[in-house]
Amino acid sequence: MLATAIFAGGCFWCMVKPFDEQPGIKSVVAGYTGGTTVNPTYEQVASHTTGHTEAVKITFDPNVISYAQLVEIYWHQTDPTDAAGQFQDRGDSYRPVIFVNGPEQRQVAESSRDALIASGRFNDPIVTQIEDVKPFYPAEAVHQDFYRQNPFRFQIEEMGGRAQFIKQRWQLLDRN
Repeated sequence: MLATAIFAGGCFWCMVKPFDEQPGIKSVVAGYTGGTTVNPTYEQVASHTTGHTEAVKITFDPNVISYAQLVEIYWHQTDPTDAAGQFQDRGDSYRPVIFVNGPEQRQVAESSRDALIASGRFNDPIVTQIEDVKPFYPAEAVHQDFYRQNPFRFQIEEMGGRAQFIKQRWQLLDRN
């Protein structure tokens, strides 16, 4: 039986690829969640008036990849100390959130967050929110599989601070 996970970590274009490349992932859909507007458009969400956050909805086979593994991948794509957005993308529609589907996912997400805090990896507080799943609305087709459809523009987006942060904060520290 397949399961789902929803993560918000800034621009959804940059959140698809890291999950899409993992074994056991059946789909990664860019979209919007957490707000009150039904079927919002990109323009509405970008106006910061809908309450929605750009996010990805991952459908996965838990017999191949666990929810805990997905949460670990998530941390390594974000700056968990920045509540005001992620990298060059600012505002509530880019805030970092783990949207949990039930008490089991909540326990995994909270334990993972607590372990990250205890690790001392970050000097600033971990501010990534853990919230209950809300309706998820897929983004327009132009935003799906963006890294494949627009590799040059995707690379520019990644270079807006995300790639450097990941390299400095995660990859280099993980080698030590």
